[in-house]
Amino acid sequence: MIGYVNRVIDHSLVDGPGNRTAIFFQGCQFNCRYCHNPETLFKKGREVTVDEVVQRCLRYRGYIRRGGVTLSGGEPFLQKAFCLALISELKRENVNVAIETNGKITDEDLIKAADSFIVDVKNQETDDLSAYEEFLSVCERENKSVTLTNVLIPEVNGDKTTELKTLK
Repeated sequence: MIGYVNRVIDHSLVDGPGNRTAIFFQGCQFNCRYCHNPETLFKKGREVTVDEVVQRCLRYRGYIRRGGVTLSGGEPFLQKAFCLALISELKRENVNVAIETNGKITDEDLIKAADSFIVDVKNQETDDLSAYEEFLSVCERENKSVTLTNVLIPEVNGDKTTELKTLK
């Protein structure tokens, strides 16, 4: 099975809990104005096999033993079959798997397969999270840990006061 990956960061402390390997998938259904990884949007990406990715992750087993692997992007949910196969192999090796997603695709199979989720709330300018209800509801039903993130942009969805409160 082939997947399309933009890059792999072998040692990350910011892509989920603990020390992690972060795999950035190619492709996203959005073109957000403040995209953190715009390089994942339009190119085809590098073709990789599940085995290649698993072997790369396992090289750092000692490093990620209290963390795990994070599937990020782009949007991993767009490569469902590859992600399910990858998660299955990583779980066989007792590796924790988180998925960082935009939360706009609710796929019960992927939600059941992963250990936790980081949901990047896109361009949120109000307190209304109804666009994420279906995704969050399935996560809750499956007892999956979810962390919500949001980029604060002055004069769009935040100001200096908001930013300071967040940093405290």
